Amino acid sequence: MDELLHILRREFIYLRYYSELQLRQIFWYWVLGIAVGSFISVFAKDGIHSLFRRMRGKAWGLFGIVPACLLGIASPLCMYGTIPIAASFSRQGMRHDWLAAFMMASILLNPQLIVYSAALGPTVLAVRIVSCFLCGCAAGLLIHLFYRDRNFFDFSGFAERESHDTHPNLLIRYLLNIGRNIRATGPYFLLGVLLSAVFQRYVQPERMTALFGGNEAWGVLMAATVGVPLYACGGGTIPLLREWLWEGMSVGSAAAFMLTGPATKITNLGALKIVLGLRRFLLYWAFVIVFAIVTGVAVNLIL
Repeated sequence: MDELLHILRREFIYLRYYSELQLRQIFWYWVLGIAVGSFISVFAKDGIHSLFRRMRGKAWGLFGIVPACLLGIASPLCMYGTIPIAASFSRQGMRHDWLAAFMMASILLNPQLIVYSAALGPTVLAVRIVSCFLCGCAAGLLIHLFYRDRNFFDFSGFAERESHDTHPNLLIRYLLNIGRNIRATGPYFLLGVLLSAVFQRYVQPERMTALFGGNEAWGVLMAATVGVPLYACGGGTIPLLREWLWEGMSVGSAAAFMLTGPATKITNLGALKIVLGLRRFLLYWAFVIVFAIVTGVAVNLIL
């Protein structure tokens, strides 16, 4: 019994050491991400959505998917915030190819997640931003080609949510948003730190390299597949990705994970199923998986 307690105490010390090491390295990225994300949510969200709303009626045609993607990335909303606002845009006559680009980019990336992802290094950060932007453009292009004369989304029953940021004092409004942000992302962030410590302690780097490393499509496919069930919160996956990249994960595999994860996050799928219907929901899944694998292989070949 004493020997077992000694082993457990030793493993606890190791896990605490690795957790504290990870926390020191990425904690301030999380803090800065929350500060930036809450600032945009309180002070810039309405302006971003107003810019997108004013695109309606512009004779930009297909090229409108480019600013739609950029505004989607700039939007601080998560999936459950994006769908109601997209429903509002749709009722005002917004083109569905532009909506698809905006929604896809908004689902994949936001300013807060960009700051988080800076902890992965400039190369991975650049790959994430570019691949998410291109994924949004590809979604808009496909809707333009195959649903030009038809609506792709069914937003009936979705109403724009009331904003929580209503306190008359702007500073208090900002602080309240930060508090909600911490409560929403903090548990996942700490869980990610703990899981990364577990990987660092018990998983040999050679196994990670064999699973996700190299330039083979197999590693990209595995990363894209793992991203589907494992992704719960953007901030929570950053410690894991950082550890995996350190232990041999290829940048292409990381790119595939960062695409399939947020796009197929379990908490998002119910709302997507309602908006898309079964057949288009399956098309969405196929698009995400194929795009992630192609992107991952291309990134590995380029880098």
